Amino acid sequence: MNIGLLGGTFDPVHRGHLAVARAAARKFRLEQVLFVPSSVPPHRQGRPLAPYHHRFAMLTLALQRKRSFVPSSLEAPPEPGAPAFSCGPGFSYSIDTVRALKRHLGKNDKLFFLIGIDAFMDIAKWHESEALLREVDFIVASRPEFSLGDIGKALPQSLRPDLKTIRTFRNAATTLPLGATAVHLLDDVNVRISASQVRAAARRGASLGRLVDPAVAEYIRKTHLYRPSSEGQQARRKFRAL
Repeated sequence: MNIGLLGGTFDPVHRGHLAVARAAARKFRLEQVLFVPSSVPPHRQGRPLAPYHHRFAMLTLALQRKRSFVPSSLEAPPEPGAPAFSCGPGFSYSIDTVRALKRHLGKNDKLFFLIGIDAFMDIAKWHESEALLREVDFIVASRPEFSLGDIGKALPQSLRPDLKTIRTFRNAATTLPLGATAVHLLDDVNVRISASQVRAAARRGASLGRLVDPAVAEYIRKTHLYRPSSEGQQARRKFRAL
């Protein structure tokens, strides 16, 4: 069974996330894609995140009619008194998530890590990046201006092909072998939506219909989740009390 793992803040989950999952599922015959919202992502410390329970709730709403797409609480904040699922001060590291998930997979299961090209270009800076790339195949949702050579240059030094090898990659090549694993380019995703676009539209009170699932749009509207005003804070408190 081929299984995809798509992690991120999902603040909020939007149509671009779903498009990547659908394209990867088609191309790599993924029978299941797990959507794993981060509790405290180490690479996103510049901006406060919406509370985890809101992000997970929106993810559940977006995936409720998609049987092969499953929301996962692998990186949920620990219950009071329970050990944190991380290697740092509350951070959620991908290497921990991958290893924990692989312990529960069958011997015939294969795990693929789904990621966008912008995030992958910083992969060498990730916690235990070399170990992560040796643990699991990566599927990188790319854009026309990126090639397999760019993927090679972004790898940690110990896994990076030499320049001569990089120059030999044909434009049509979409897989870079890394021993027992590989990095695959996914170049047929054309949805250009970002979570920052959704948050900005929500702050303005604009329609979110083309950006997120209708159920997610309704959730954001009811909770005033991305409205910074006191009105939004009051609405969120009222929503939690229901």
